[in-house]
Amino acid sequence: MTRRRERGQQPVGTRRAAREFAFRVLFEAERGALPLDAVFTRAEGAMREGDDTFPPLNEEALAFARQLVDGLSQHRPDVDATLKRTIRGWDFEQMAQTDLNVLRLATFELMYTPEPHPPVIESAVRIARKFGGEESGRFVNGVLGGLSRSLGKDTRAAEDRAGE
Repeated sequence: MTRRRERGQQPVGTRRAAREFAFRVLFEAERGALPLDAVFTRAEGAMREGDDTFPPLNEEALAFARQLVDGLSQHRPDVDATLKRTIRGWDFEQMAQTDLNVLRLATFELMYTPEPHPPVIESAVRIARKFGGEESGRFVNGVLGGLSRSLGKDTRAAEDRAGE
C-alpha cells in the first residue's frame, strides 16, 4: 500500500499528463477570467507543493505543458478562427467550456507543432471524457478528426505555420 502511494507521488513525464495540466490551467484561466501565465505559475507552484489537484509532472513534461499554454496564448485568434470554421452549427457560447478548451489546446497542437495527429486527438478525447459530459469524447473526436483531415490536405500550409 505504501509503495503504491509513493509511486503515485512520483513526477509523471508523459505528454498526456502535460496536456491535462495545460487543459486545467486553460480551464481555470477561462473560468476566472485570469491571465494564462499567472494561472500556469500558480498551478506549477501548487503542483510542486504536492497539491493533488494537478498531476505531478517531471521537468520535461512541465516544459511541454508550458509550451502548449504559451503557444495557445500566442496563436489563440488563429486557433479560435479555425475552430469556428470547423465546427458547424455551434458557436462558442453554446459549447461546454470543457469541450471548447480541450479543442483549443488540441487545435493549437495540430496546427503549430510537429506532433503526430493521432496521439494528440487520442489525448484530447481522453481529457474530454474525463472532464466533460457524456458526449464530449465523441464530439471532440469528430471535430479534431475533421480538422486533422483538412490540415492533411494542406500540408504545405501546416508546415509554414509550424515554422512561425
